[in-house]
Amino acid sequence: MDVFVIEGGRKLSGSLRVNGSKNAALPLLAATLLTDQPVTLRDVPELSDIRNMLRLLGELGVEVERDGTSVKLQAVDETEVHARYDIVRTMRASICVLGPVLARRGSARVSMPGGCAIGQRPVDLHLRGLEALGATIELDGGDIIARVPKSGRLIGDTVFLGGPFGSTVLGTANVMSAATLAQGTTVIECAACEPEIVDLADMLNAMGAKISGAGSPRVTIEGVESLGGVDHTIIPDRIEAGTYMCAAAATGSTIELTNCPLDAMMSAVDRLEAVGVHIDPTDHPRGVTPDQPLRRTCTISAPDQLRPVQITTQPHPGFPTDLQAQFMAMMCLASGNSVITEKIFPERFLHVAELVRMGAQVHRHGTTAVISGVNGLTGAPVMASDLRASACLVIAGMAAQGTTIVNRVYHIDRGYEKLEERLSSIGASITRMTEDQLSEQGLASTGG
Repeated sequence: MDVFVIEGGRKLSGSLRVNGSKNAALPLLAATLLTDQPVTLRDVPELSDIRNMLRLLGELGVEVERDGTSVKLQAVDETEVHARYDIVRTMRASICVLGPVLARRGSARVSMPGGCAIGQRPVDLHLRGLEALGATIELDGGDIIARVPKSGRLIGDTVFLGGPFGSTVLGTANVMSAATLAQGTTVIECAACEPEIVDLADMLNAMGAKISGAGSPRVTIEGVESLGGVDHTIIPDRIEAGTYMCAAAATGSTIELTNCPLDAMMSAVDRLEAVGVHIDPTDHPRGVTPDQPLRRTCTISAPDQLRPVQITTQPHPGFPTDLQAQFMAMMCLASGNSVITEKIFPERFLHVAELVRMGAQVHRHGTTAVISGVNGLTGAPVMASDLRASACLVIAGMAAQGTTIVNRVYHIDRGYEKLEERLSSIGASITRMTEDQLSEQGLASTGG
């Protein structure tokens, strides 16, 4: 297993381009199963989750050609309907193939998905939504088996997708994709409002779907007979952009971000500005509306001293749970007490113990963590527990004095493309090593 060796205490300087969004790319890739026409996706990040999704699509009869950041896909064999456990267990988003395969091919067998260990994330809302469209659902040996009604097509209806922690992004993507080929009109109430859902709706509409209201809590889909091909560029990754912003803030640095989706990051930008971070769009004069609000160029400048803040994670447009851990790393260095309340995944605090190993003062009380700022962090061996916690520990390591070794960086590879190379290009000292290389240098690798 690879590790990151981080020499902390270095300032960052330079420019990074924000890559295409992982959380948008996965449902978009799954949606290519809705047609037998060629689909080209552009700005697809090189991530292990993406590779696994492409492998899954290959098993479902899709020809895949990758050329750099562009991927061309075309379903050539629509007889295969089984998404096997061997692939599905590697990522949560694999559940997104359920709706498209069911709607296009009449039946689907999808293994219950895996993913990060950040608490329970049931798929019952996905199944309830598809059942509302007339699908019959049963479980067999850990597989979800779904079939369309005897008429041969799903049937439009009103679907409520609210859950105990808000709307479901992947559930909305699944039901919305399936409903494009249903007979009649489907209304999704309490739909997820995330920009990744808007991106999916934009692509589906370009393929011939009739979707309105995406980005609002009520989405209406008028079913069509078939969908065609499309050439679509994925939106930039707002979580990657927020991670770089936190890295600049924690290290007291100034960096530039290009292709930055500022318009989708208002809650995160609000909290960063409350901390004292200055975010200055440089591509248009103030007061001028940009022609591409999701593709901005901006400068991120950290203050001399970070201020404490209060944060509560919420469904979009609230503060994203996927930035909670990265903000916590930054807030460990603020002057005073900060408070984070996790409303989406109540158990998403596995990074707390690792930050404490580095000298942070973080106290968890149920779904709330209180962070008392310290003058500095100290490098230590730490263990990554999930994707965003990994990014948190990298940020903490860059801000700390001394050497930090982050174990299990395969989590990072799920959502950040060549993170060590990109951060090193702007001044960080991060080296990827195997555990054997680490022992050869006499460094300890175990943490947590």
